[in-house]
Amino acid sequence: MWKILPFLLLFAAPVRADITSKLTSSVQLQVNAAATQVERIGTTYSVSGSGVDTTYTPTGGSAVSDGLGSLTISSGVGAIPALEVTQKTAGNSYSFSQSFLQGDAVPTSAPSVGAVGNFSSQTSTASGSAGDLAGTITTAGAITVTGGGAGTSAIGQFTSEISIK
Repeated sequence: MWKILPFLLLFAAPVRADITSKLTSSVQLQVNAAATQVERIGTTYSVSGSGVDTTYTPTGGSAVSDGLGSLTISSGVGAIPALEVTQKTAGNSYSFSQSFLQGDAVPTSAPSVGAVGNFSSQTSTASGSAGDLAGTITTAGAITVTGGGAGTSAIGQFTSEISIK
């Protein structure tokens, strides 16, 4: 029986395994561009009242009784109309309210980066400077990244993947 054992081992199924190794490396270097973001605010005007008479006289024109006039806009900037307001009946109650929000002027050109334009809300970011920006990955997977000037980023990545099937 012991003589048959070596012979039986020759018929044993071989063991197989697929082994896959995957190495990936990358470096990302980025220098940001200049950017300006603005929000232009428009002009608003409102009038309300009771128990009053209003008179509006446009520039170079005749008076308009019970007129409120109109918001005059030049280059996007509004100017309120000149109103004359009088109480209708002496001794009676009355109310009058007028509000005005001056809007931003319409610019004639785009703002320069870093310059303050004629807008109520503005964010301006200068362009990045590469400076010493650099990145390397050795064959051993050692990562070296060096940050640059303002507005830059450096990212290094090394991935090792082994799969057995």
